[in-house]
Amino acid sequence: MYTELDNNEVIIADELGKRRRYSKPLYTTYFGEMYYGLSEKVLSHNKIKEKYEGKVQLIFTSPPFPLNAKKKYGNLTGKKYIKWLSKFANLFKNYIVEDGSIVIEIGNAWEPKKPIMSTVVIKSLLEFLEKGNLNLCQEFVWFNPAKLPSPVQWVNVKRIRVKDSFTKIWWMSKIENPKADNRRVLQEYSSRMKSLIKNQKYNSGRRPSAHKIGETSFLTYNEGAIPPNVIDGDYVESLTNILKGSNTGSVEKYQSYCRGNGIASHPARMPSSLAEFFIKFLTSENDIVLDPFAGSNTTGYVAESLNRRWVGIEANWNYAPHSLARFPINNIVSTGREIQINSKT
Repeated sequence: MYTELDNNEVIIADELGKRRRYSKPLYTTYFGEMYYGLSEKVLSHNKIKEKYEGKVQLIFTSPPFPLNAKKKYGNLTGKKYIKWLSKFANLFKNYIVEDGSIVIEIGNAWEPKKPIMSTVVIKSLLEFLEKGNLNLCQEFVWFNPAKLPSPVQWVNVKRIRVKDSFTKIWWMSKIENPKADNRRVLQEYSSRMKSLIKNQKYNSGRRPSAHKIGETSFLTYNEGAIPPNVIDGDYVESLTNILKGSNTGSVEKYQSYCRGNGIASHPARMPSSLAEFFIKFLTSENDIVLDPFAGSNTTGYVAESLNRRWVGIEANWNYAPHSLARFPINNIVSTGREIQINSKT
């Protein structure tokens, strides 16, 4: 396939070359590497294990959801899904450093042909934690206001449910106190808080909740507010355990590349702000971030922009090689034989 990127001709093979090893990246940048193949096979390869096992600070990923409707990127349901996801617990655990983190975003599931939710997501979490002997550090919710109404049968047709517009995010670790620093994700103070700090006066005392607020408890300027697990969450400021973000940007470079070349873009792209929050929160510069279900490689792109090293793995050939469009062409250091980049100048 011939495509255009940054005034360069990009030639991508229709499929992976025969006898091509999983251990060779499709492309590399100054900070990372993108691999093609099933993540369990790539991560089980001796060369990959030698290179990255026990060295990853953060695994941040969004695996296929347990949806009843089959998607192009592949998905299982029910007990098969629980078994499939839990098999990654020890594999992921072996790749992170002792104070590293595993963060997984996953959507809700519904019982087939019934207006009731499935417990497969909850069971998957419990099985994953048990199999890996992992700690659940915190649970997050990502609220997506632009998500289409679903399940259609119960929301749009029979009108007996409201639309399902959030996914869950689980932060897990080997130890009780993994590397984390909320000072790296401080939010701008609200106008009310700025006024309070400026005036150095507020209504202290005991609250109806029985909490006692001291006279100087909130008068210190700390360069920003500790986030209540909310990203850009002013719209839902009363809900303090929600990460808010939509995924509707129409001018994103990757989308423009796909549209311009007649390529199907990944249908479940993660917003950059979501990856940015956790990468900043749980890693430092030069740490390694791994995404075993990379899709269009949002994680790798954000990690590189924050001077983190990254590793991406994607099993769908429609998405893996084309994810290089997220990066400036000058950032691509090398490519496998399936990808050729020819300058037109």
